[in-house]
Amino acid sequence: MTDTQVDPEERAVRLAQEAAEHAASTAPATAKVPAARTAEDMKRTVFRLGELFSGPGGIGVGAAKAAIDDPKYKIEHQWANDFDSDTCRTYARNVMGDAESEAVIHDDIRELDYGRLARLGGIDGLAFGFPCNDFSVVGERKGFEGTYGPLYSYGVRALEMFQPAFFLAENVGGLTSNAGGKALQQILVEMRGAGYKLVPHLYKFERYGVPQARHRIIIVGIREDLSVDFKVPSPAAYEMADVSSKTALTKPPIPEWATNQERTRQSATVVERLKLIGEGKSAFTADLPERLQIKTATKISQIYKRLDSKKPSYTITGSGGGGTHVYHWTEPRALTNRERARLQTFPDDFVFEGSKESVRKQVGMAVPVRGAQIIFEAILKTFAGEDYESISSSFPVID
Repeated sequence: MTDTQVDPEERAVRLAQEAAEHAASTAPATAKVPAARTAEDMKRTVFRLGELFSGPGGIGVGAAKAAIDDPKYKIEHQWANDFDSDTCRTYARNVMGDAESEAVIHDDIRELDYGRLARLGGIDGLAFGFPCNDFSVVGERKGFEGTYGPLYSYGVRALEMFQPAFFLAENVGGLTSNAGGKALQQILVEMRGAGYKLVPHLYKFERYGVPQARHRIIIVGIREDLSVDFKVPSPAAYEMADVSSKTALTKPPIPEWATNQERTRQSATVVERLKLIGEGKSAFTADLPERLQIKTATKISQIYKRLDSKKPSYTITGSGGGGTHVYHWTEPRALTNRERARLQTFPDDFVFEGSKESVRKQVGMAVPVRGAQIIFEAILKTFAGEDYESISSSFPVID
């Protein structure tokens, strides 16, 4: 079997394993952290969180909801940054409690003065779900010397500047296929070089009670001077969870008062096409008459794809092309943004700011709230010394 015949996810996992193995073989960093800071962080119970590339608040709400047996341990939000104004207002309103919060900075991170973040206060944890499409030249850290470099470097810069006790980096799955895995390899090396023990893992969120097949490589880092070791939380507790899309969207019903329930106007042609597409089928797998078929060179499996009511949803995205908005299993329509948010496990009282199209993008780029909460709870348990069921990481631990 050639490399091109291998399942894309299997190939991605293999490349990520190779990248992690290389990073693990590099010389370990020496964290230049005062002994007093180490002692303080080992005793810390309240962790102040900063976020870069914050998105609308999937990570933020997940962090706020994180709770363990010892109630003293919790995460509080210090500051956040995103380049999109609607996203910032959504985050500020729902996570900070004020849509105009000055602790949420609307700015392009490539031009952001980190002094503004520092003036908002120090942090003990950092989360960043950096985009991967700007990683261009492996081995060059343009982000530090130039204006427009690979965006991950701005997260690494924050690690070096603020030296938080832990970090969580998300949305790096696409990097496994960038430059044959060397992009991820470089990122892991630089995160390691910033002074952190790394636990990269491929999280399949439907195994953690999320009603959506969303797979992401997430890296959790613990500062190397701290004598605690993070372990990947086990999904065993969620084995019996009903993660079907029908249950997620109907039990309980979405309340009338919930916002963001505007429906997409479907053309008569789209309605006719959807009526002929069965549950779990798409425009390319259904038996459609020629006039309703999609004529494209590339067959995309999720075009006009209906949900399977008995299975988790397929991945919610923020893309705006025709036929990509996720479709109800029986009704001939796209899901509303509120329904999409349910599949991302946002609470019904979470209010997204902006137009319907802006909200659709925000929902699609978010981290599932429940998935983020589970990981943050494992981080808190790590620092509290609480035992929790864990599994081996998908990739070599870098310590």
